[in-house]
Amino acid sequence: MIHLNITGHSVEKLEDPFGLLSGDRYEFFLDLDVDEEDELYSDKGIGLRAIFVSDENGDKITNFYLYEQGSEKVLDFDLEKDEEELVLAYCKDNAKE
Repeated sequence: MIHLNITGHSVEKLEDPFGLLSGDRYEFFLDLDVDEEDELYSDKGIGLRAIFVSDENGDKITNFYLYEQGSEKVLDFDLEKDEEELVLAYCKDNAKE
């Protein structure tokens, strides 16, 4: 289990040039603070990329992955349910920037 501590982010609203998708979509890159004792730890830092969707059906994360910052290497780790909820809440609070 990763204990998520989100220390920063960048966000970009994704445009749908053809108008096929409902709602708004945002791409988030979250900066995570990971304990040195955690197997996920890297000197370069760890990030999480997430696609956040807000539409008439509600808010959700449709895709995410963890990566090593600097190398952009995708890491094979999943989030626990409570961590996914934390990421969703964070994205929801910061999507309108």
